[in-house]
Amino acid sequence: MFTTLRSVYRNRTLILRLARRETEARFRGSLLGIVWVAIVPVTMLLVYSLVFGSILKSSWRAPQGDEASQFSFPMLLFIGLTLFGILAETINRSPSLIMENPSYVKKVSFPLEILPVVALLSTLINAGISFLVFMMFYLFLYGLPPYTIIYLPFVVLPFVILCLGISYLLASLGVFLRDLKHITGPLTTAMLFLSPVFYSAQTITEPYRHLLYLNPITPFVNQARDVIFWGTPPSVVEWTATLAVSLLAYLLGATWFSRTHKAFADVI
Repeated sequence: MFTTLRSVYRNRTLILRLARRETEARFRGSLLGIVWVAIVPVTMLLVYSLVFGSILKSSWRAPQGDEASQFSFPMLLFIGLTLFGILAETINRSPSLIMENPSYVKKVSFPLEILPVVALLSTLINAGISFLVFMMFYLFLYGLPPYTIIYLPFVVLPFVILCLGISYLLASLGVFLRDLKHITGPLTTAMLFLSPVFYSAQTITEPYRHLLYLNPITPFVNQARDVIFWGTPPSVVEWTATLAVSLLAYLLGATWFSRTHKAFADVI
Protein backbone atom coordinates (compact mmCIF):
# COMPACT_ATOMS: atom_id res chain seq x y z
CA MET A 1 0.00 0.00 0.00
CA PHE A 2 2.77 2.44 0.94
CA THR A 3 4.61 1.62 -2.29
CA THR A 4 1.50 2.60 -4.21
CA LEU A 5 1.17 5.85 -2.26
CA ARG A 6 4.81 6.76 -2.91
CA SER A 7 4.38 6.07 -6.62
CA VAL A 8 1.27 8.24 -6.78
CA TYR A 9 3.10 11.08 -5.04
CA ARG A 10 6.18 10.81 -7.29
CA ASN A 11 4.05 10.83 -10.43
CA ARG A 12 1.57 13.51 -9.33
CA THR A 13 2.44 15.77 -12.28
CA LEU A 14 1.91 12.93 -14.76
CA ILE A 15 -1.40 12.08 -13.06
CA LEU A 16 -2.67 15.63 -13.46
CA ARG A 17 -1.66 15.75 -17.12
CA LEU A 18 -3.28 12.41 -17.92
CA ALA A 19 -6.46 13.35 -16.05
CA ARG A 20 -6.68 16.62 -17.95
CA ARG A 21 -6.10 14.86 -21.26
CA GLU A 22 -8.74 12.25 -20.45
CA THR A 23 -11.29 14.89 -19.46
CA GLU A 24 -10.69 16.83 -22.69
CA ALA A 25 -10.77 13.65 -24.79
CA ARG A 26 -14.34 12.93 -23.69
CA PHE A 27 -15.58 16.00 -25.54
CA ARG A 28 -13.00 16.30 -28.31
CA GLY A 29 -14.66 16.79 -31.66
CA SER A 30 -17.99 17.94 -30.22
CA LEU A 31 -19.37 21.36 -31.13
CA LEU A 32 -19.38 22.80 -27.60
CA GLY A 33 -16.41 20.83 -26.29
CA ILE A 34 -15.84 20.82 -22.56
CA VAL A 35 -18.82 23.16 -22.05
CA TRP A 36 -20.91 19.98 -22.07
CA VAL A 37 -19.54 19.26 -18.58
CA ALA A 38 -21.67 22.14 -17.30
CA ILE A 39 -24.60 21.72 -19.70
CA VAL A 40 -25.31 18.10 -18.78
CA PRO A 41 -25.90 18.66 -15.02
CA VAL A 42 -28.04 21.75 -15.73
CA THR A 43 -30.16 19.73 -18.15
CA MET A 44 -30.51 16.84 -15.73
CA LEU A 45 -31.50 19.15 -12.89
CA LEU A 46 -34.20 20.70 -15.08
CA VAL A 47 -35.46 17.25 -16.06
CA TYR A 48 -35.57 16.15 -12.39
CA SER A 49 -37.49 19.31 -11.55
CA LEU A 50 -40.04 18.63 -14.28
CA VAL A 51 -40.53 14.93 -13.58
CA PHE A 52 -40.25 14.73 -9.80
CA GLY A 53 -41.31 18.26 -8.91
CA SER A 54 -44.11 19.09 -11.36
CA ILE A 55 -45.40 15.73 -12.64
CA LEU A 56 -44.94 13.27 -9.77
CA LYS A 57 -45.21 15.90 -7.00
CA SER A 58 -42.57 14.02 -5.01
CA SER A 59 -41.66 15.14 -1.51
CA TRP A 60 -38.91 14.30 0.95
CA ARG A 61 -39.05 13.31 4.57
CA ALA A 62 -36.41 15.04 6.65
CA PRO A 63 -34.45 13.13 9.33
CA GLN A 64 -36.60 14.81 11.97
CA GLY A 65 -39.65 13.20 10.40
CA ASP A 66 -41.19 16.37 8.91
CA GLU A 67 -41.76 16.98 5.24
CA ALA A 68 -38.78 18.88 3.83
CA SER A 69 -40.93 21.54 2.19
CA GLN A 70 -38.09 24.09 2.18
CA PHE A 71 -35.99 22.01 -0.19
CA SER A 72 -37.27 20.67 -3.49
CA PHE A 73 -37.08 16.96 -4.24
CA PRO A 74 -34.90 17.45 -7.36
CA MET A 75 -32.20 19.26 -5.36
CA LEU A 76 -32.08 16.50 -2.76
CA LEU A 77 -32.03 13.92 -5.50
CA PHE A 78 -29.30 15.67 -7.48
CA ILE A 79 -26.69 15.60 -4.71
CA GLY A 80 -27.32 11.89 -4.13
CA LEU A 81 -27.02 11.07 -7.82
CA THR A 82 -23.81 13.10 -8.10
CA LEU A 83 -22.14 11.03 -5.40
CA PHE A 84 -23.55 7.79 -6.73
CA GLY A 85 -22.34 8.67 -10.22
CA ILE A 86 -18.76 8.77 -8.95
CA LEU A 87 -19.04 5.31 -7.42
CA ALA A 88 -20.95 3.85 -10.38
CA GLU A 89 -18.43 5.12 -12.93
CA THR A 90 -15.60 3.77 -10.80
CA ILE A 91 -17.18 0.32 -10.58
CA ASN A 92 -18.24 0.17 -14.25
CA ARG A 93 -15.01 1.44 -15.72
CA SER A 94 -12.37 -0.16 -13.51
CA PRO A 95 -12.61 -3.75 -14.86
CA SER A 96 -11.63 -2.49 -18.33
CA LEU A 97 -9.09 0.08 -17.17
CA ILE A 98 -5.95 -2.01 -17.72
CA MET A 99 -7.25 -3.73 -20.85
CA GLU A 100 -7.93 -0.34 -22.47
CA ASN A 101 -4.30 0.71 -22.00
CA PRO A 102 -2.17 -2.20 -23.27
CA SER A 103 0.57 0.15 -24.44
CA TYR A 104 1.12 1.31 -20.86
CA VAL A 105 1.22 -2.28 -19.60
CA LYS A 106 3.99 -3.21 -22.01
CA LYS A 107 6.14 -0.26 -20.97
CA VAL A 108 8.38 -1.46 -18.17
CA SER A 109 8.97 2.03 -16.81
CA PHE A 110 5.30 3.13 -16.72
CA PRO A 111 3.72 3.12 -13.21
CA LEU A 112 0.47 1.21 -13.75
CA GLU A 113 -0.72 2.05 -10.24
CA ILE A 114 -1.50 5.60 -11.32
CA LEU A 115 -4.15 4.53 -13.87
CA PRO A 116 -6.95 4.09 -11.29
CA VAL A 117 -5.98 7.45 -9.78
CA VAL A 118 -6.16 9.15 -13.19
CA ALA A 119 -9.57 7.63 -13.94
CA LEU A 120 -10.95 8.60 -10.52
CA LEU A 121 -9.55 12.12 -10.77
CA SER A 122 -11.18 12.60 -14.17
CA THR A 123 -14.49 11.45 -12.69
CA LEU A 124 -14.08 13.82 -9.74
CA ILE A 125 -13.46 16.75 -12.08
CA ASN A 126 -16.78 16.14 -13.82
CA ALA A 127 -18.54 15.64 -10.48
CA GLY A 128 -16.97 18.84 -9.14
CA ILE A 129 -18.35 20.85 -12.05
CA SER A 130 -21.78 19.27 -11.46
CA PHE A 131 -21.54 20.29 -7.81
CA LEU A 132 -20.72 23.88 -8.76
CA VAL A 133 -23.85 23.94 -10.94
CA PHE A 134 -25.81 22.51 -8.02
CA MET A 135 -24.51 25.22 -5.68
CA MET A 136 -25.48 27.95 -8.14
CA PHE A 137 -29.07 26.68 -8.08
CA TYR A 138 -28.90 26.26 -4.31
CA LEU A 139 -27.79 29.86 -3.75
CA PHE A 140 -30.43 31.14 -6.14
CA LEU A 141 -33.27 29.15 -4.56
CA TYR A 142 -32.39 29.06 -0.85
CA GLY A 143 -29.59 31.52 -0.22
CA LEU A 144 -26.51 30.64 1.78
CA PRO A 145 -26.22 27.03 2.96
CA PRO A 146 -25.82 26.24 6.68
CA TYR A 147 -22.36 26.50 8.21
CA THR A 148 -22.14 22.71 8.31
CA ILE A 149 -21.26 22.67 4.61
CA ILE A 150 -17.65 23.18 5.73
CA TYR A 151 -17.77 19.51 6.76
CA LEU A 152 -18.41 18.39 3.19
CA PRO A 153 -14.70 17.76 2.40
CA PHE A 154 -14.56 15.45 5.43
CA VAL A 155 -17.54 13.55 4.02
CA VAL A 156 -15.98 13.27 0.57
CA LEU A 157 -12.50 12.21 1.75
CA PRO A 158 -13.41 8.68 2.95
CA PHE A 159 -15.63 8.31 -0.11
CA VAL A 160 -12.73 9.03 -2.48
CA ILE A 161 -10.49 6.61 -0.56
CA LEU A 162 -13.18 3.92 -0.83
CA CYS A 163 -13.62 4.49 -4.58
CA LEU A 164 -9.87 4.28 -5.13
CA GLY A 165 -9.64 1.01 -3.23
CA ILE A 166 -12.52 -0.45 -5.26
CA SER A 167 -10.89 0.76 -8.47
CA TYR A 168 -7.58 -0.92 -7.66
CA LEU A 169 -9.31 -4.21 -6.87
CA LEU A 170 -11.59 -4.27 -9.92
CA ALA A 171 -8.87 -3.03 -12.29
CA SER A 172 -6.74 -6.00 -11.34
CA LEU A 173 -9.55 -8.55 -11.32
CA GLY A 174 -10.76 -7.30 -14.71
CA VAL A 175 -7.51 -8.47 -16.31
CA PHE A 176 -8.02 -12.05 -15.15
CA LEU A 177 -11.83 -12.18 -15.15
CA ARG A 178 -13.02 -10.74 -18.47
CA ASP A 179 -16.69 -11.33 -17.59
CA LEU A 180 -16.47 -8.92 -14.68
CA LYS A 181 -17.28 -5.89 -16.85
CA HIS A 182 -20.63 -7.46 -17.76
CA ILE A 183 -21.55 -7.86 -14.09
CA THR A 184 -20.84 -4.35 -12.88
CA GLY A 185 -23.64 -2.72 -14.91
CA PRO A 186 -26.53 -4.65 -13.30
CA LEU A 187 -24.72 -4.43 -9.95
CA THR A 188 -24.58 -0.64 -9.95
CA THR A 189 -28.22 -0.44 -11.08
CA ALA A 190 -29.23 -2.57 -8.11
CA MET A 191 -27.06 -0.46 -5.80
CA LEU A 192 -28.79 2.69 -7.05
CA PHE A 193 -32.27 1.52 -6.07
CA LEU A 194 -31.07 -0.12 -2.85
CA SER A 195 -29.63 3.15 -1.55
CA PRO A 196 -31.32 6.33 -0.23
CA VAL A 197 -30.78 8.24 -3.47
CA PHE A 198 -34.39 8.36 -4.72
CA TYR A 199 -35.93 8.15 -1.27
CA SER A 200 -35.17 9.08 2.30
CA ALA A 201 -33.89 6.43 4.69
CA GLN A 202 -36.62 7.62 7.07
CA THR A 203 -39.27 6.10 4.82
CA ILE A 204 -37.85 2.60 5.38
CA THR A 205 -39.19 0.77 8.43
CA GLU A 206 -36.71 0.24 11.24
CA PRO A 207 -36.05 -3.53 10.86
CA TYR A 208 -34.93 -2.98 7.25
CA ARG A 209 -33.40 0.49 7.47
CA HIS A 210 -30.04 -0.83 8.66
CA LEU A 211 -29.83 -3.08 5.58
CA LEU A 212 -29.32 0.07 3.51
CA TYR A 213 -25.90 0.41 5.13
CA LEU A 214 -24.77 -2.75 3.37
CA ASN A 215 -24.64 -0.45 0.35
CA PRO A 216 -21.35 1.52 0.59
CA ILE A 217 -22.88 4.71 -0.84
CA THR A 218 -25.54 5.04 1.89
CA PRO A 219 -23.57 6.76 4.69
CA PHE A 220 -21.98 9.25 2.29
CA VAL A 221 -25.27 10.29 0.70
CA ASN A 222 -26.85 10.71 4.14
CA GLN A 223 -23.91 12.71 5.48
CA ALA A 224 -23.75 14.95 2.40
CA ARG A 225 -27.44 15.82 2.72
CA ASP A 226 -27.05 16.39 6.45
CA VAL A 227 -24.30 18.98 6.04
CA ILE A 228 -25.76 20.69 2.95
CA PHE A 229 -29.48 20.74 3.71
CA TRP A 230 -30.25 19.89 7.33
CA GLY A 231 -27.40 21.74 9.04
CA THR A 232 -26.30 18.63 10.92
CA PRO A 233 -22.57 17.85 11.26
CA PRO A 234 -21.48 14.24 10.68
CA SER A 235 -21.59 11.90 13.62
CA VAL A 236 -18.03 11.35 14.85
CA VAL A 237 -18.70 7.65 15.40
CA GLU A 238 -20.25 7.12 11.96
CA TRP A 239 -17.58 9.18 10.21
CA THR A 240 -14.79 7.28 11.95
CA ALA A 241 -16.42 3.99 10.99
CA THR A 242 -16.73 5.01 7.34
CA LEU A 243 -13.12 6.19 7.29
CA ALA A 244 -11.94 2.90 8.79
CA VAL A 245 -13.90 0.86 6.24
CA SER A 246 -12.63 3.06 3.39
CA LEU A 247 -9.01 2.69 4.50
CA LEU A 248 -9.47 -1.07 4.78
CA ALA A 249 -10.92 -1.18 1.26
CA TYR A 250 -8.00 0.87 -0.02
CA LEU A 251 -5.50 -1.35 1.80
CA LEU A 252 -6.97 -4.52 0.30
CA GLY A 253 -7.35 -3.07 -3.19
CA ALA A 254 -3.91 -1.45 -3.38
CA THR A 255 -2.19 -4.52 -1.93
CA TRP A 256 -3.93 -6.85 -4.38
CA PHE A 257 -3.06 -4.58 -7.31
CA SER A 258 0.56 -4.32 -6.20
CA ARG A 259 0.90 -8.11 -5.95
CA THR A 260 -0.73 -8.88 -9.30
CA HIS A 261 0.27 -6.08 -11.67
CA LYS A 262 3.47 -7.84 -12.78
CA ALA A 263 1.33 -10.54 -14.39
CA PHE A 264 -0.74 -8.12 -16.47
CA ALA A 265 1.63 -8.11 -19.43
CA ASP A 266 1.61 -11.94 -19.61
CA VAL A 267 -2.20 -12.12 -19.55
CA ILE A 268 -2.75 -9.30 -22.05
